[in-house]
Amino acid sequence: MKSVEKIKLEILGLSSSQSHTGSFALVLGEESGSRRLPIIIGMFEAQAIAIEIEKINPNRPMTHDLFKAFAKNFNFQVEEIIISDLKEGVFFAKIRCTDGIKTVDIDSRPSDAIAIGLRFDAPIYTYESILSEAGIVINDLEEENEHTKKTDSEKKDPRTKAGSKSNEPYKHISVEQLKIMLEEALAKEDYERAARIRDELNKRN
Repeated sequence: MKSVEKIKLEILGLSSSQSHTGSFALVLGEESGSRRLPIIIGMFEAQAIAIEIEKINPNRPMTHDLFKAFAKNFNFQVEEIIISDLKEGVFFAKIRCTDGIKTVDIDSRPSDAIAIGLRFDAPIYTYESILSEAGIVINDLEEENEHTKKTDSEKKDPRTKAGSKSNEPYKHISVEQLKIMLEEALAKEDYERAARIRDELNKRN
């Protein structure tokens, strides 16, 4: 297998959904670029990530704290987190661990992997292929903001109303309209909605 260049990511923030109860968008950005990678995660994982970012000490250890304690007691470290794959709009990750002699990759959901990686100060990476497919370029947005606001207000589809917890409302919307909706969501920094629209577009490519 030929080597694939990894791209370092940083956590830019967590955006709670106003329309999808219990959903959050974890926004990652490439360290030396303008692309953003929003990933939809659950409430528990969002809380675990936020607690570590804010350095809040819970009264009892959370699941990810338990993983860290377990690892420390058996003398292995988390070296890095890799957002390793994207299949039909679903992200996959790997936790790379080592005991100083042997290194292994453990399959994980990105949300759990990042929550654990934060507790080890481990860097987060992904591959160019994933950023090319699912990344959102912020610079491309600026010139389209005015046009997007007008067009979306004129063409907004009733099937995109708040309340759905899946991509179902987007199934019967054209690719062109989805792209307009994606730009509008980005203009409002609604990364959770943008990620769902992007996932629908990816399924059609």
